[in-house]
Amino acid sequence: MKIYISFDFEGLAGVNHWNDVSKGRDYKQNYAMIQLRAMLEELKEHEVVISDSHAMGDNILWSVTDEFPNVELISGGIRKYYMMAGLDSTFDRMIFFGYHAGVGTRYATMDHTYSSSSIHNVWINGVRVNETLINAAYGSLYNVPLAMVVGDDKLGEELKEHYNKLVYVSTKESLGRFSAKFKPMKKLIEEIKDATRKMLSMKKEDFELFKFESPVEMIVEFSDTLRADMVESMPLVERIDGRKVKLVSEDYSTIFEGLLAMTYITMAAKYI
Repeated sequence: MKIYISFDFEGLAGVNHWNDVSKGRDYKQNYAMIQLRAMLEELKEHEVVISDSHAMGDNILWSVTDEFPNVELISGGIRKYYMMAGLDSTFDRMIFFGYHAGVGTRYATMDHTYSSSSIHNVWINGVRVNETLINAAYGSLYNVPLAMVVGDDKLGEELKEHYNKLVYVSTKESLGRFSAKFKPMKKLIEEIKDATRKMLSMKKEDFELFKFESPVEMIVEFSDTLRADMVESMPLVERIDGRKVKLVSEDYSTIFEGLLAMTYITMAAKYI
């Protein structure tokens, strides 16, 4: 079995503030590696590709590929397709590891959607989306279903509306933007292992493909008018008010890459 893992950080246990997931004195990389290793222990018999997708993609230690020689690691940024770099139709299923609730979710720890500084909200075909749904829909372009998610409890609640058979591990009870309740580490590790074994026992056709019907309409609301100014000149983008732009396409890949381009472009706003 060939498994694609997209790695994020904010949805993991042991972290509840930007300082916890930023390089420096308070960087809690060890918590991420403990939780990731628990899952990889159960995937030793399978071909695994991990896309390190938090911030600049330099969070997972390369030494993990020595400990788990069945693993290949995609690292660094900026890169094409970002959180989904390297995905293609050869994969059997996807796992989203360390994912978090979408921007604006009540009491969700470090809630955001692609950019904590630039994006205030994203709707696709009228649905307020989070990173899980955006990325899962991209996987569906290759007929690769989302099989398992490891993330905070608020994300789990968001996904119930869209999935019935998804294997989900709740890493923490989010209490607010920078607060959470953590269960004992040993308990969570066992839950990750049990969930991984359950996911492996299921067939590819047991999982659901999440898709948006064509034509696909995406509306992005930015945190301020400057960011809307910055992306208004992109091809196919229509400015619809001070902070919102719209992109419509028959092809979801255009929507996906359009959102990534908006995210990359507005990163420059901090220098203006």
